[in-house]
Amino acid sequence: MKIIIAGAGEVGFHLAKLLSFESQEITLIDLDKERLNYAETHLDIKVVSGDITSVSVLKSSNISNADLFISVTSFETSNITSCFLAKQLGAKKTIARISNTEFIQNKSELEFEKLGIDELISPESLAASEIELLMSQSVFNDTYEFENGALTMLGLTLSEKAEIINKTVKLAAEFLPDLHFMPIAIQRKGSRATVIPRGDTVFLKGDRVVFITSKGGDEELCKLTGRQKTKIKNIMILGGGQIGSTSAEELANSGFNIKIVEKSKERAIDLADQLSDALVINGDGRNIELLEEENFSNMDALISVTGNSETNIMSCLVAKSKGVKKTIALVENMDYFALSHSIGVDTLINKKLLAANSIFRYIRKGEVVAMTKLVNMDAELLEFVVNDASKVCGLHIKNIDFPRSAIIGGVIRENEGYIALGDFKIQAGDRVVVCCMPQSIKKVESLFY
Repeated sequence: MKIIIAGAGEVGFHLAKLLSFESQEITLIDLDKERLNYAETHLDIKVVSGDITSVSVLKSSNISNADLFISVTSFETSNITSCFLAKQLGAKKTIARISNTEFIQNKSELEFEKLGIDELISPESLAASEIELLMSQSVFNDTYEFENGALTMLGLTLSEKAEIINKTVKLAAEFLPDLHFMPIAIQRKGSRATVIPRGDTVFLKGDRVVFITSKGGDEELCKLTGRQKTKIKNIMILGGGQIGSTSAEELANSGFNIKIVEKSKERAIDLADQLSDALVINGDGRNIELLEEENFSNMDALISVTGNSETNIMSCLVAKSKGVKKTIALVENMDYFALSHSIGVDTLINKKLLAANSIFRYIRKGEVVAMTKLVNMDAELLEFVVNDASKVCGLHIKNIDFPRSAIIGGVIRENEGYIALGDFKIQAGDRVVVCCMPQSIKKVESLFY
């Protein structure tokens, strides 16, 4: 697949890095020669120096043969313009990064397809949505929804309170008559390796386990893992940028009590006008005295989304020491993810990773409608649409030649989520959620196209 990425910033470089590992043919365009030199040195890709809105530059990147053109600079207008030009010059599919969330909210009305833009992505909007979901599923560290919650991915670490400790997956399933969850990936304590669980796999203390749940599955998981659902009501947000303000607005609309702390006086005044249902405080989120004055220790959750990763992590650690139940930190350095659980921060979010997840589904074969990589695990979740020609169509799951390093987590049929076991028959129109490791992706793809 020939993919052209416009913009060699953080998001663009991260995408190029991930896609080059997939043996895709990648071309990276940017005006900054230093960025391009770094990318060319560290990645197996082609680079083109120049303005992404220049027709001659796009032509020199062989745009007419591009399967996918992704414009992810920090300049919204440049991304939209370059996608328009790329489509006119022959690119099959285009994706533009935008910051104005109104574009996404009114996408159908504005008809961006007529401009040659097939998809819009906003890393900031994706991060805000992730935060909102994490607040509604406060017990869990990792979350992802398929089809508005018909199936939900939930991740947690097993403590000694979990009833399923030292029991096999098969035995754990017998605890409940109607099963609404399924384990799809396990990372053992002290190991980076990912295990795709089978019936004889034993749950161990300290395991980080990812589950797929249908409606009611979160309640069952809480019961079997010894977790109590903590009611989140009062939330403090540090940082009033795009992510902070969008999160504050969405969470306030959902009934949460929001305090947002912003360092810039001008920005704080703007936020106060914008967020009528939130309390805006002008101050430095690193000032513990200020936070204490604002009843920091009485908050149920802290969301730290300033522009500094270290500040966000440290703020969350301080919050934990003060008894705050749920902490979320925005980080830019992917290396921090490996440390998140060991240092005590509940959840780390990363804009680059969220954007990459949103884009990755376009390079998978078969009709992939949703995709996410499991944080800190060597596996990804894919949602395939089954058609009449799919090899799995009409088969019971137990009769599908599925690789051992992949597992079907659930099936969505007519907007209803099911935990699909061996006797479940796959039909055309079904949306099948699959967890697979890198070595099994090609095999899994072949079953759905």
